[in-house]
Amino acid sequence: MTKTRPVLARTRDELASALADQDAQARGTKPYRRAVVMTMGALHAGHLSLVAHARELADVVVTTIFVNPLQFGPTEDLSRYPRDLDGDLALLTGPGLLGAGDVVFAPDVAVMYPDGDPTVRVSAGPIGAVLEGAARPGHLDGVLTVVLKLMHLTRPDVALFGEKDAQQLAAIRAMVRSLDVPTEVVGAPLVRDVDGLALSSRNAYLSPDERQRALGLSRALRAGAEWARAGAGAQDVVDAARTALAAAGIADDDVDYVALVDPDDFTPVVDTTAGVALLLLAVRVGTTRLIDNTAVTLGASRRPDGVLAPGADAQEGARA
Repeated sequence: MTKTRPVLARTRDELASALADQDAQARGTKPYRRAVVMTMGALHAGHLSLVAHARELADVVVTTIFVNPLQFGPTEDLSRYPRDLDGDLALLTGPGLLGAGDVVFAPDVAVMYPDGDPTVRVSAGPIGAVLEGAARPGHLDGVLTVVLKLMHLTRPDVALFGEKDAQQLAAIRAMVRSLDVPTEVVGAPLVRDVDGLALSSRNAYLSPDERQRALGLSRALRAGAEWARAGAGAQDVVDAARTALAAAGIADDDVDYVALVDPDDFTPVVDTTAGVALLLLAVRVGTTRLIDNTAVTLGASRRPDGVLAPGADAQEGARA
């Protein structure tokens, strides 16, 4: 028997009606939880893992599909960003994903911004001025503005975001705390392809040769994680990642940043720092900009003679 499909809502009124139906069906029963997964479409296994996790955490799920112009710069890929609503809907109805009672909200720009570009926007604050914020001015402000609007429109109890966009996730958590948004924010682990490349809708832009060079991102993270586990300081960890990028054929001019930061506020860590940090990088492979990250533990271990000795077993730390 064919699984009943979720409701597709394209307008605010259609979304409100679908959410009202969810509320009516739950009336008189136990309290229920609504989860939201926000996407820009062109869905892949990473997105679907978020939806599956949402299915575990909540009784009903709303998935949004909206390519948000506010988070694209004037020279970025807004016009060519992949769009395939029919394909996305087919994927979302797979086993363990969306079904009867769930909603897909896929508005166009005029629905989300009926008065044109919003004159009032959310500011990401200090976290929006570094790394992704510095490389893409206004990007995180645009992300937070649409996330807050979608939270208001979908009224979720829990919202799930992937840890691949680590700085975005940290900014969303800060916004929710600062503005008292009554939504729990849950981060879900980054998902990689079998060759180690972090899943991204932009991977579709890569030629076969570019994809091979793009594998240098995960190798760079593994190299940095090795040195961190061996007891290296922050600068050595960053240098090891940069060396691995160069070995993969990624030129310095194509590297936006390689950074080691505090996972909560994205301030840089220093050689005296011990504990968990995030190793992040952003590079261009051909015309495609890719980001990746992994958690590393600083101050972990040294050989008895004090000589740094990264070991092969440490590579596992960058594969999560």
